[in-house]
Amino acid sequence: MKKQSNITTQIKSKVVIINSLFIGAMIIIFLGLFFCAFSFVNNIHINVLNASMPGEIFGLLVLYLGIRYYFSVIKFKEELFSSSSKFSWDNFRRNKKKKFSYKK
Repeated sequence: MKKQSNITTQIKSKVVIINSLFIGAMIIIFLGLFFCAFSFVNNIHINVLNASMPGEIFGLLVLYLGIRYYFSVIKFKEELFSSSSKFSWDNFRRNKKKKFSYKK
């Protein structure tokens, strides 16, 4: 009985984490849309390396990144709730990079 309640609390915590990631993605998407509209109405330009860039482009970039993050969260949700997923310490170990040697 205790094992089953432990599993349900794990599932509930996963659902809370996934929902908070979805909320974060929606906030990023909304901010991108808002900045696009705000820049269009107020004619905002941002200086980037001595070049004037319209604010709408910056808003579209934020919107694109928010949509991309949303799809990443969907993919993460599928991986997290798949039956083959399990915890492994190997996921947290850093792989040592091989040093390249110069051979003559």
